[in-house]
Amino acid sequence: MSGSKIACIGVIGKDDDPLHISLFPPYEDSTVEFSFLLNSCLDIFDIRQKQTSIDQDLGLLHAVDERLAAYGWLTNTGIKFIIVMDLVEQPAPIGNKEPKNSAVAGLRDSDLKPVFQALQTAYVQLLQNPFYSPDDRAPIARAATPTASMGLKTKFATEIKRIGNVWSSGT
Repeated sequence: MSGSKIACIGVIGKDDDPLHISLFPPYEDSTVEFSFLLNSCLDIFDIRQKQTSIDQDLGLLHAVDERLAAYGWLTNTGIKFIIVMDLVEQPAPIGNKEPKNSAVAGLRDSDLKPVFQALQTAYVQLLQNPFYSPDDRAPIARAATPTASMGLKTKFATEIKRIGNVWSSGT
């Protein structure tokens, strides 16, 4: 079986504004649902920050249902990475005798640490590029003229998709 898969990756700014959201199969058409889910995770970040001094890896933020679970990572600059996992195994290839759509026992928090580190590395590389301007994400600036940083955002989005597509609980 293929194990659990990433359903959504969200990059949230320090002012709780969504900087990037990537959805993965079979959830590409669930933008509103995952936007709501990512927004609800921000409350958990706030609660944990107030209660204790927290590490970068927040681990499981909350289990949405028997299928989806949200995990979080906080950078020292206040950027939040949220990964929503689909914990129900996908159907096995034809000829495989294992049952289809069985639940996975769950993930250890450390299982996602390499994914969060890869996401943070991709984000840092975006910020280090001298042609990227974080202020270009303002709606007025976006509507006025295309900028050089638009291509960089596309490259970043492609890297996020690659990270999400490559990872599975079995790797």
